[in-house]
Amino acid sequence: MRKKSVLDPYNALVVAAAQLVLSYGAYWGQRDFREPLDWLAVALLLVGPVGVLLRRRYPVGTAVAALAATYAYTWSGYPYGPVYLSPIILLFSLVTLGQRVKAWVMAGVTIVVFITYGYIRSGEPTGLFHDLAVTAFVLLLMVVAELTRIVRERRAQQQRAAEEENRRQASEERLTMAQELHDVLAHNISLIHVQASTALHLIDDNPQQARTALATIKTASKEVLGEMRSVLNVLRDGAPRSPTAGLDRLDELLERSGLDVTLERAGSRALPPQVERAAYRIVQESLTNAARHAPGAAVTVLLAYGARELVIEVTDGGSTTPPVLAGEGSGNGIPGMRERAVALGGTLVAGPSGRGFRVAARLPLPEEKA
Repeated sequence: MRKKSVLDPYNALVVAAAQLVLSYGAYWGQRDFREPLDWLAVALLLVGPVGVLLRRRYPVGTAVAALAATYAYTWSGYPYGPVYLSPIILLFSLVTLGQRVKAWVMAGVTIVVFITYGYIRSGEPTGLFHDLAVTAFVLLLMVVAELTRIVRERRAQQQRAAEEENRRQASEERLTMAQELHDVLAHNISLIHVQASTALHLIDDNPQQARTALATIKTASKEVLGEMRSVLNVLRDGAPRSPTAGLDRLDELLERSGLDVTLERAGSRALPPQVERAAYRIVQESLTNAARHAPGAAVTVLLAYGARELVIEVTDGGSTTPPVLAGEGSGNGIPGMRERAVALGGTLVAGPSGRGFRVAARLPLPEEKA
């Protein structure tokens, strides 16, 4: 953002032209009782525009100078009218720039000066109407300035709050995407490791099965690259924020897992994107744990679609071969799944089930529209 200049040349030129030109015009209407403009009047008329030019750098000093020049101009008998434009602008600016007490003091001094001028100039009291008119005009100016300041401050506060909210949402989205990336990598790298170990073990005795394991590695590596690109695209500014995986890809996930998996579905309905993504990741992480800790086990995946919740159960029957990756991994799989469920207002429990292991999650669903 470009920094605002401390000078205000355009407004100053406009004010200078208005005060000089209109003051000459005002004299023709007041020539019977006001003094003609001379070099001193022109000099006093230019003090205010100079103050407008420098008001951002010296807000108090320019306001004092413009008011003093206005007092001198008026007391010298020059025409009323345009000379008051500069003090109005500078007092208004002083309030909006935060110098409120000084602005109100100057406004009070101005009221006293002009009421006193009326008494001294005419030699007798000018009347209550004159005094009230001067007071009302100055107070109206100050009240309008205060209201403008309040509106600007509230608008700036709302803008700061909106920017803070945008930063918070962006941080949450990036945290979600980081979790997505972790789940993608953890699942696919574990799968690649298991299949690579299988291929090395069988490459001499059973080349065909080793070939199948290598094909699974190829597919998994391609899949992880694609998912990483998808997640990273979401992290870029302006990228569409859409789920990187959903239950429509569940069959593909089960096929790539290298496990003996049975999928059971009870019911069917449309799911919110965040629920579908969480369900996919919970199944994915459960299969990763099964491949790591219970290779060769039969696994059952159950999806039960209810009116108010989605139930996910992943159960394995226990390992039939020595675990390849049992001692590896970050240990964040189950906490990560539980965090996903809790973030949506659901629950997740995981623990031994007979000889095997069971993960059960319940994710709340919105009521279906008729």
